[in-house]
Amino acid sequence: MTGSVVVVGGGSGIGAAVVEAYRERGRKPLVWDIAGKHDVVCDVADPDAIDEALARTVERAGVPSELTVTAGVGHAGLLLDESVADWDRVMAVNTRGPLLVMRAVAKALIESRQPGSIVVTSSVSARLVDRAMGTYCASKAALSMVAQVAACEWGPHGIRVNAIAPGVTETPMLGRTLSDSGWLAGVTERTALGRLGRAEDIAQAVLALHDLGWVTGQVLECDGGLGRHSPIDAFGENQKGARRVQRG
Repeated sequence: MTGSVVVVGGGSGIGAAVVEAYRERGRKPLVWDIAGKHDVVCDVADPDAIDEALARTVERAGVPSELTVTAGVGHAGLLLDESVADWDRVMAVNTRGPLLVMRAVAKALIESRQPGSIVVTSSVSARLVDRAMGTYCASKAALSMVAQVAACEWGPHGIRVNAIAPGVTETPMLGRTLSDSGWLAGVTERTALGRLGRAEDIAQAVLALHDLGWVTGQVLECDGGLGRHSPIDAFGENQKGARRVQRG
């Protein structure tokens, strides 16, 4: 593909690693973000901002032939305690925003009769139950399905759509508190390759999906084998929690 390359959320974390991986290949991606180093300001929670960012990108570099969406927010909390505002915020950034970006670029590709490749960042939490992250899990599960449906809908136009699903990865989203906790030690023990993921690990997989011309509609778990352990919580924690509730 010869069109422009866009990384949404490329100002930090996994997105920044994707940008660096492209640069190592001699390509110059345009970064959409609201923080960090970026070329185009774009808040994916704002539909008008997405349209403006695409217009600026097309004017500057043409219609994107490769789009990677890594923008997202983390969130923890029990479903019983979740507020409507927090639910809507997480869904707006993690699900609706990527969809609107994908759709805007897909429409531009179709209008210009160009093929394209889209990769969005889901999570192993789209498939694995985490009782403390219900809203986040739901937002990523929805995004995984959006990617699969989009692949079928846009495939006849030559547009491939895939999702990457990282496990626990060392990025700013992970947070300082968790990095100092015993929880991460447990995650490492349950990961087949024996360590946490790194942003560059995910970036390698993202570029691989863009390169694989006969692959579409897939959700590739890039987690070092963490997802082979079920559940993502330490074994027995759900039962322990239930017993505490019953005794309390």
